[in-house]
Amino acid sequence: MGNQMTEMLKGTLEGIVLAILARRSAYGYEITAWLRDRGFSDIAEGTIYALLVRVEQRGFVDVEKVPSEKGPPRKVYSLNAKGRDQLAEFWRTWSVLTDRIEQLRHNGNQHDQGA
Repeated sequence: MGNQMTEMLKGTLEGIVLAILARRSAYGYEITAWLRDRGFSDIAEGTIYALLVRVEQRGFVDVEKVPSEKGPPRKVYSLNAKGRDQLAEFWRTWSVLTDRIEQLRHNGNQHDQGA
């Protein structure tokens, strides 16, 4: 991923992670692996863990400690009602933003014509 993609992703990563958790509960490494499998190869595991701490502090997820075969228990994150509300707001904002960007993209030449 290029630098521009990385910067854009920073602003949307919370919504992306909430969308993943809306599908199923997961722990940090699972989320990172899911993203990498879908082409987000530059995402550092530490970035996801820091984001999960933030969404937990903001009350968007419930956390359950699940025993691990190796090492300490894993924290499994589940989207709760407040998180679903936040995700719905993310999608509303995303729709408005992408609509406006598409308008700019398709109508960009009109500026030169006095629009």
